[in-house]
Amino acid sequence: MTASVNIEPEIIPLRGVRAMIANNMRKSLDEAAQLTHHAECDATALFDKKAKLAESGIKISVEDLIADVVINTLKQHPDLNGRVEPKEIHLYSNIHLSMAMALPGNLLVAPTIFNADKMDIETRANARKDLAQRAKINKLTVPEMTGGTFTISNLGLSRVSHFTPIINIPQIAILGVGQTKDKPWVMADKSIAIRKIMGLSLTFDHRAVDGAPAGAFLTDLCNAIEQS
Repeated sequence: MTASVNIEPEIIPLRGVRAMIANNMRKSLDEAAQLTHHAECDATALFDKKAKLAESGIKISVEDLIADVVINTLKQHPDLNGRVEPKEIHLYSNIHLSMAMALPGNLLVAPTIFNADKMDIETRANARKDLAQRAKINKLTVPEMTGGTFTISNLGLSRVSHFTPIINIPQIAILGVGQTKDKPWVMADKSIAIRKIMGLSLTFDHRAVDGAPAGAFLTDLCNAIEQS
C-alpha cells in the first residue's frame, strides 16, 4: 500500500511586523535607484585590535569596530550620510547609525544609535546592546526605528561573502558586511600571506550619489579597516 503524502503547505499570514518589513522592502526597491558596489579588504588588523582590547578588559565586537571605522569614513564622505526626502536630499552633520538586527520569527529591524559620531566606542557598543535587548521585547521607539542616516547590515557570522543589502529608505546608503575568512593575500611587498579577508557590499541610492564617490567611500573604508 502506498503511503499518503501531504502536499498541503504551511500557511503563514503576511501581517504585523513581517508585513511591515515586506512593504518597506518593496517600497525601497520601487522608489530608490539602487546600485551595489562590492569589495574585499584585509581585516587582520581589525581582529588584532579586538584581541588587544580584550586583553585590556575592553569587550568590543567586530561589528562595533566596523561601526567605528564606518563613522570615521562617513566624516570624510558626508554625501552618503543622509536621506532622500521628496524632491530633496538631506545631509546631516551628525551620524545617526542604524544597525540591522535579526529577531526570532524571521523578523528584521534596524534601530538607530543617535549621534553615534559623538560617542566613544565603548559607549556606542553599550548603546547597540541596549537596542538589541529592547528590540527583542518590542520596546523600540518610532524615532529609533525611523531616524537613521546610514545603516550597517552584518552577515559576518554566515558563509555569505557578498550580498546586495536593500536600502533602509529614505536613507542614502547601507553597508553590508560579509564573512571574514582566511585567504591568500598579496601584501605591499608582493609577498603572499594568509590574512583575514572581509567582504563588503555598499548599496546606495543613485538619485543622491553617483558611482564614483560611492566607490571612493568604499575604498577609503577598506583602507581604514586595513590600517586599524
